[in-house]
Amino acid sequence: MSSLATESGIFDTIAGLPVHPLVVHLTVIVLPVSAVAFIALVFARRLRPAYAWLAAAGLVVGAVAALVAKESGEALAERVGTPAQHASYGTILPILGILLAIVAVAWIVVQRRSAVASRDSGVVTVLGGLGSLLAVGVLALTVLVGHSGAEAVWGSKIAATNASATSVSTPAVTSTAKPTAKATATATTSTSSASTTKAGATAYTMADVATHNSAQSCWAAVSGDVYDLTTWIGKHPGGSSVIKALCGTDATSAFLGEHRGERRPASELATFKIGTLAG
Repeated sequence: MSSLATESGIFDTIAGLPVHPLVVHLTVIVLPVSAVAFIALVFARRLRPAYAWLAAAGLVVGAVAALVAKESGEALAERVGTPAQHASYGTILPILGILLAIVAVAWIVVQRRSAVASRDSGVVTVLGGLGSLLAVGVLALTVLVGHSGAEAVWGSKIAATNASATSVSTPAVTSTAKPTAKATATATTSTSSASTTKAGATAYTMADVATHNSAQSCWAAVSGDVYDLTTWIGKHPGGSSVIKALCGTDATSAFLGEHRGERRPASELATFKIGTLAG
């Protein structure tokens, strides 16, 4: 196991696989299901004897899983970078989950002491209301954590696939009529002019690329083409720092060293092309 794995302990890898994507699935299933169960118990007294402690156990397991997901996410970030929004949500979720678990256990204990009464006491009502609010917060935050994580990993890949699909042009219907000499000459002149204009508009020197060397305007050259990677910085699965290091440079060796022969990264990169490298 690597030195990073040794430092991070159980929060880094299991059997060679990162802990984070394994445990996060436990979090996004157990925690929201248990939160919904708690809300149901608050409003359905007849379900409490059979399911109260089960729901509490689920909340405890979900909160612990959220905490492990947070710690393992930080360990994974040291390897591949951190999607900032996902990380911020992931930091809050275990705190909210632990608070909900504590309130749920307190609510169960108090309401069991007054179970013989025909209605809940004031303390039970307050704890139930607080727990329900926390449960709603846990549900909302779990959705945000899951969505932001999925977006960081898959969003750009799906966008690149869609862009690639829509860029496939439909063959034009060709007329069988023979063009006149005048029409042919006009078309030739127009095509030549458009080609010249395009070449002049899309050819950049390395000096041009070098001026776009910040996160606010990030250009890079790869294999003779120029790409505007500004919007990709915050979406790169490997972390924003990887792309920021390429801003204003010829990133050919860096890109090929990481993705040589891989079709999907090449397809994603193509969506950011703005021109060619002059000279």
